[in-house]
Amino acid sequence: MKDKKKDKYYNLDLFLDHLRVERGLAVNTVEAYGRDIRRFLDYVYDKGLSGPESASRSTIMSYLLYLSQNNLSARSRARALSVIKSFYAFLVNEDLMNRNPASDLETPRALIHLPQTLSFKEVESLLAAPDSNLIGGLRDKAMLELIYATGLRVSELVGLQSAHINIEAGYIRTMGKGSKERLIPLGDVARDWIKQYCNEARPGLVKRGTSPYLFLNRRGTKLSRQYFWRKLKEYALAAGIRKKISPHSLRHSFATHLLERGADLRAVQMMLGHADIATTQIYTHVTRERLKKVHQQYHPRA
Repeated sequence: MKDKKKDKYYNLDLFLDHLRVERGLAVNTVEAYGRDIRRFLDYVYDKGLSGPESASRSTIMSYLLYLSQNNLSARSRARALSVIKSFYAFLVNEDLMNRNPASDLETPRALIHLPQTLSFKEVESLLAAPDSNLIGGLRDKAMLELIYATGLRVSELVGLQSAHINIEAGYIRTMGKGSKERLIPLGDVARDWIKQYCNEARPGLVKRGTSPYLFLNRRGTKLSRQYFWRKLKEYALAAGIRKKISPHSLRHSFATHLLERGADLRAVQMMLGHADIATTQIYTHVTRERLKKVHQQYHPRA
């Protein structure tokens, strides 16, 4: 066991073990929490304090100001505060501290981030951009149709295996954050494109042996998230979309379009794989903003 007096990150290691083992968070999430807390602890020690237990409410507030002065976005500062609060709550629960200096700090409402979404017309233009007459274009078309039809995260999309999709029954099985499995319905349009990809394009991508992954690159191996991100930007440009979009934009659009058409919030939560419905509720802010714009544009007394 590490010597608490010799290791300034001792409490952080305990916290990260808690996130991994007890809360079952994904590896990328745990790493992001670790980076945020390590940066905070470095700030604390640079101020001459003996550790996180010596930090006060004003220390945390000055740290958030420090992040702002170093050009961190409002969203990144809000996340940093959220992680710090979780860290201190853990220390108190484990009797490693008897007070939580971050307990009464609130994230300003101005830091609430509304996701970037595409209109249905923009989505249609984007989905029409790949040339489905080409092997790579047909694969990309199937991927775009699938991610919009299901709201998958990009890591879930590129990690999807052939065994996880039931084309005839019309659903996919995916493993999301925290290694939590979920089933997502697959619409007819996406199902038809995936079937066409599997019949006409995927056999030409498979090299020696077989690959468990559904979507393959020209070497016959799993596609990277970076590749899909790059191709998405290319197709968005070809479709005339000037918004700054990412793979997550299609996930946001999936949820927003469902809610705009009357879908139940709980059902959308299950399809997105959100552990907390409060995370899903951000999309209701998006739909309300759109309703206000429609009202202002078309109502005679708006």
